[in-house]
Amino acid sequence: MKYPTNYLKLLNFRLRNHSFTPRNLLHTSNTEGPQLEVKFSNGRNLIMTAGRYARFANATAVCEMGDTAVMVTAVSKQKPTPGTNFTPLVVDYRLKTAASGRIPTNFFRREMGPSEKEILSARLIDRSVRPLFPAEYRTETQLVCNMLAMDAVYSPDVLALNASSLALSLSDIPWYGPIGAVRLGLCDGEIIVNPTRRELQSSQLDLVVSATKQNLVVMLEGKGNVVLQQDLLKAIKQGTREAQSIVSEIERLQKLHGKEKRPLEQITTVGEEISAAVRSMSEMRLREIFQDASHDKISRDVAVNDVRTNVIDKVWSSYPDTEPALITDEFNRFCKTIFRELIFETDRRCDGRDFDSLRNISCEVDLYKPLHGSALFQRGQTQVFCTVSLDSQESAMKLDTLSALESGVKAKNFMLHYEFPPYATGEVGRVGGVGRRELGHGALAEKALVPTLPNDFPFTVRLTSEVLESNGSSSMATVCGGSMALLDAGVPVSSPAAGVAIGLVTKYENNDTKHLQDYRILTDILGIEDYLGDMDMKVAGTRKGFTAIQADLKIPGIPLKVVMEALQKATDAKAKILDIMGEAIREPRKVKKDCWPVTERITVEPQQRAQLIGPGGINLKKLYVETGCTATTEDETTFTLFAPSQSAMHEAKEMIDTFLVPKERIPDLEFGGIYTAKITEIRDTGVMVILYNNMPPALLHNSQLDQRKVAHPSALGLEVGQEIQVKYFGRDPVSGFMRLSRKVLQPTTSIIRSLNKSNANDVQNENSPSTSS
Repeated sequence: MKYPTNYLKLLNFRLRNHSFTPRNLLHTSNTEGPQLEVKFSNGRNLIMTAGRYARFANATAVCEMGDTAVMVTAVSKQKPTPGTNFTPLVVDYRLKTAASGRIPTNFFRREMGPSEKEILSARLIDRSVRPLFPAEYRTETQLVCNMLAMDAVYSPDVLALNASSLALSLSDIPWYGPIGAVRLGLCDGEIIVNPTRRELQSSQLDLVVSATKQNLVVMLEGKGNVVLQQDLLKAIKQGTREAQSIVSEIERLQKLHGKEKRPLEQITTVGEEISAAVRSMSEMRLREIFQDASHDKISRDVAVNDVRTNVIDKVWSSYPDTEPALITDEFNRFCKTIFRELIFETDRRCDGRDFDSLRNISCEVDLYKPLHGSALFQRGQTQVFCTVSLDSQESAMKLDTLSALESGVKAKNFMLHYEFPPYATGEVGRVGGVGRRELGHGALAEKALVPTLPNDFPFTVRLTSEVLESNGSSSMATVCGGSMALLDAGVPVSSPAAGVAIGLVTKYENNDTKHLQDYRILTDILGIEDYLGDMDMKVAGTRKGFTAIQADLKIPGIPLKVVMEALQKATDAKAKILDIMGEAIREPRKVKKDCWPVTERITVEPQQRAQLIGPGGINLKKLYVETGCTATTEDETTFTLFAPSQSAMHEAKEMIDTFLVPKERIPDLEFGGIYTAKITEIRDTGVMVILYNNMPPALLHNSQLDQRKVAHPSALGLEVGQEIQVKYFGRDPVSGFMRLSRKVLQPTTSIIRSLNKSNANDVQNENSPSTSS
């Protein structure tokens, strides 16, 4: 067969760049791809299509629910990245305003950098698919989640997760999937599968469960309004069961249309002789280090590094042809093996604790007077300093258009900002912008504390968490320290909250994590136990129930039984931590601090509203500049005043009183009406009069004083302070001055004239009234 010249050029280009194969190219002729439909127990359907768009990618999938559609492309290089000892996976998740029929509101009217919501959704997908990549897979891979349409009914993050699973399953990228993901809500004790946005607003639970075949849980991410333990377990079980429908349908489609998985590149390793040398020279020393409970994080790391350096130097001197990096990798693998074996052999941990014990905890509150609320939480070598700042409701964070459209919330009056500087782990690094890890940990701690806050709190609350030392879960320490700081700031939380991290070490063969040979659940894990273990489950909540959960795995799923045991361990540990926190502070502070801001509601009459605001809001601006007090409108007659202190509030209320001084209303004068005028000044041209108090004097001209011609007002005996009757004829259209007349009210002598010439005399009728108007 003779191919066109353009086709051959494209084929050569793709082969040169190692991005695509001829097999992929032959599939581009398809215009319609395979489709599957998943029906959930509540009647809602999930439609997934593959191979219709972006056919130059290794695989493409589109997931739809309702009118929301998400496309995910999976692209991987053909060869691994040299010198990489991990899976270089990148997940890009972007919410596009065009998908919802909107135009971006920024200056350029273009999609800008990723928002916090987009970063958190990308992390959600990454944490779900990463555990199922083979450990030997070192090829750069990218998942791009592209919003095609958004209906503001179903959240696109779970749809993107399922589309990622389908794309990876159909591609030639090595992956142990598929997985399925569902979102679960809880309304009136009933579990709702894939709830709508409106249902989530009234739901006690918002939980995402990712699971693979055989009911193995891969990832958990959720928040709850103090959800009971039995309800959380019920939701996880149902979510795992519902995910099996997605997994089975993807597997069926994979068998029919999936590409053959590419073979894994062989990882260069050292030979048996070198491996034995590393083991013999390091085993006893590593065992001694990992069983010495006197070590802390720094001393343990230094001791292990000394052993690593010594072993690598000696082995390399004996085998100079071997690369030092390969010897380092072999030592690191053996170090992990020894650490895990000791946990099973001794039933103790490297710091001497048993599996259920907590590290030593100490708590302090009210550290510095200028702070509205502060707390220092120390758990082992994890130290977190939390501060609370209270401000007016105008300081609430306004969400971007798409985040508000998806969540239904336009502004947040509680913000938790998490900071992890490099000195927290004894390192030198850049201090500045917020990374993805910091955003994720801060969002988790915020989820844990939000359900405890009151709905009608009159202030905007900003909680900052600065990690000063880190050897364990600093996000859960933030929950503990943040809860105490809120209590110290007098925020009327429903109950204190605490968090703890649960770890896991397992034994299994051939990636069969369904049938674990053995496992140990670790409460309140250290940093090294997180790094060398298989799970990091963070659980937070009050005594009554859970408020946040996040479970990340490094193995391809764990049975539900292990998840249930870990949650029970977390519940027990949470109660112990709350007891220790209660010794420092148990309830919101009642005695006000001098630095606390104050807020009051004032009511004004409808006609006084304009006086309070002033022209163009000038009075409110003046109020803020001179006192620091802000006034926020609640309705037509009610304002909320916020002041940084009580003295500022007193000063502001005095200013408001001056704004609202009653002013005499200018009466409406009736055209042709007769009024009593008071003479204020005698002039040559007339008299100045006023009709009401505070009126600018108006001129009553000499020509309007009397029926007779008047040269000076004194001729009529008029004096200052005298009251006279005048008639009002409106205002002059040119000058705007009042037109007043006294003449028309004076009696006149009417002269009756006869047209009969024989009657030479005029007849005078003195009783005839004036007809002048």
